[in-house]
Amino acid sequence: MFDPVLLIIIAGVFLLAGTVKGVIGLGLPTVSLGLLVLVTDLPGAMALMLVPSFVTNFWQGVVGGHLRDLVSRLWLFFIVATVSVWLGGEVLVRVDAHLLTALLGVVLVIYAVISLRGVRLHMPSQHVTSLGVAAAGINGAIGGMTGSFVVPGVMYLQALGLDRHQLVQAMGILFTLSTLALGLMLGGHGLLSVDLGGQSMFGVVPALIGMALGQRLRAKMSEDRFRRVFFFAILVVGIAIVVRNVVIL
Repeated sequence: MFDPVLLIIIAGVFLLAGTVKGVIGLGLPTVSLGLLVLVTDLPGAMALMLVPSFVTNFWQGVVGGHLRDLVSRLWLFFIVATVSVWLGGEVLVRVDAHLLTALLGVVLVIYAVISLRGVRLHMPSQHVTSLGVAAAGINGAIGGMTGSFVVPGVMYLQALGLDRHQLVQAMGILFTLSTLALGLMLGGHGLLSVDLGGQSMFGVVPALIGMALGQRLRAKMSEDRFRRVFFFAILVVGIAIVVRNVVIL
């Protein structure tokens, strides 16, 4: 039996998260996880995020005209990032959930600070492959533990010098494969119930509506201004998550 209050919260969270994604091209898992862990546990929040994240990122990953080139260039990165989600999943089922939720908060804080400071890494050509494998492995492991697939994977993709459209599509591919792996991992460990799956599907429509609203909003306001407001909000949410779970520990 679905809790109507929880469904209202889910709809509101994914409407907001979809709006953010519509404006800047990412942020749906980050926003949804950051808010959902305030009302449920981390594995539950990860499960609720699955379907809206997969649907929106799949669309982002296949549309753009660069799919073949990106897969040809980054196939090893994508494979390692996907497989290593299972390593993080092994930690997820063995470590105290509050500790991992605090880790999610730390990841959000790091992500927000790096983005607010405008940090852009430069990739030495001779180390592109080795650094890509390392970044992918860390990205997948953190994703399996926390559900967040941003750090350091997106930073690596930015450092490759991809143009704006290639970067957005590459992030869509990374997030799609990682979300699929996360869903399989959660299901394999018995953390994905029928109820959670249904509630996650309930978030798809609000997320899509939010994306449409975000795209309209992007046409009316400065993307740079919105990014600053968004990352400041992520910073505040991340700090709140850390404090809340450290106190519990």
